[in-house]
Amino acid sequence: MSFTIAIIGRPNVGKSTLFNRLVGQKLALVDDEPGVTRDRREGQARLYDLDFTIIDTAGLDEGAKGSLTARMQEQTETAIELADALMFVIDARVGLTPTDRAFADFARKANKPVVLVANKAEGKHGEIGAMESYALGLGDPVQISAEHGEGMADLHEALSTLVPETPEDDDEAEDDEDISEEEAAQRPIRVAIVGRPNAGKSTLINHLLGEERLLTSPEAGTTRDSIAVEITWQGRQFRVFDTAGLRRRSRIEEKLEKLSVADALRAVRFAEVVVMMMDAQNKFEEQDLRIADLIEREGRAIVLAVNKWDLVERKPNQISQLRTDADHWLPQVKGAPIVAVSGLMGEGIDRLMTAIQEAYAVWNRRLPTSALNRWFEQAIQANPPPAVSGRRLKLNYITQVKARPPSLVLFCSRADAIPRSYLRYLINSLRETFDLPGTPVRITLREKANPFAHKRKRPS
Repeated sequence: MSFTIAIIGRPNVGKSTLFNRLVGQKLALVDDEPGVTRDRREGQARLYDLDFTIIDTAGLDEGAKGSLTARMQEQTETAIELADALMFVIDARVGLTPTDRAFADFARKANKPVVLVANKAEGKHGEIGAMESYALGLGDPVQISAEHGEGMADLHEALSTLVPETPEDDDEAEDDEDISEEEAAQRPIRVAIVGRPNAGKSTLINHLLGEERLLTSPEAGTTRDSIAVEITWQGRQFRVFDTAGLRRRSRIEEKLEKLSVADALRAVRFAEVVVMMMDAQNKFEEQDLRIADLIEREGRAIVLAVNKWDLVERKPNQISQLRTDADHWLPQVKGAPIVAVSGLMGEGIDRLMTAIQEAYAVWNRRLPTSALNRWFEQAIQANPPPAVSGRRLKLNYITQVKARPPSLVLFCSRADAIPRSYLRYLINSLRETFDLPGTPVRITLREKANPFAHKRKRPS
């Protein structure tokens, strides 16, 4: 494991902004409201020639009370235990507060190297606040502005004495657009867990990890950031993203929740398989259908998980009824795997992880050209395309251009005249013939060039 640094400090001093600056992208939510970060978040940081793991933590206020606050503190303490060094951040514009002093004592007791960072140090007031921080007894403050990127060279100098050199690696990240099935079988599967608020997403991930890694609460909306965790299940690597609950747009009023939803949508786009989690007692509600439609539009493999199954009264044929309901309510992902689980009790977890791997394999599948040609001929013979305005539509041939998800191009005579209902027929037939349950299938229409276009008769 690489050298790890935990960013600690009271709320709203800019820890998440600094985290985003070091990882090079907006992974953590940032807002003026204190206490946005609740879970600990890890990322791979790079500062000039230094590479290390960075952990963003919850900002804790001594005056705050409650079970959620206590569990946030546990997450921060765990992050400090995991870290090799600490980056203690203060707000230089505000100056020292009693909470800063309490955090400084906390940092000293950890008995680990501490780099004192005076954030928001731009301007005259920032300079004065940075000078005050000498009173903490943690050495010279590094004056930076995480938002504007100022002072990064000074931060590099302070960290360079702690972070060991890493060997250069010239290998570029592989292109996600198209990889072989053999490569796909060896890479970690990126999985996003999405659903309405309080569907049990964080509880499920905690069970997979075997620890209380993510905060859970009966209160809806506990998760705000999309938190990524690494999981190994029966020898297979997964990178799992816990996301904020998705409500109807009309019910989202707070700016912070809008940011959380946007973060969840980014996680869906980054994922390869999306697990749509529903509450067993309130499944297939309107918002569930909207979320499934979003996943299909984004072209991600989908697995349906019906959570809190331990609270449902058991009846005969319940699982087969789930399958029937799923195909009825979600025809756009017909055949998508559906698994009954209990994140709290651990029921159905093996089946869920198996379904994720199977959905991922289907999403990466390439169809044999000869078999695709045979299917295409049989499909148009069994159900020829309808004539439009008395003219017959001619379908020439079809070819797969990429996987992830399976995407094909259909060459035809008049692309704009082919009805959507006929495309749905082709997609459903393709799914059934090649066993592609649930995964999005893309068919793009392209008109074949007219070889006689240049021989048109010129006007005399």
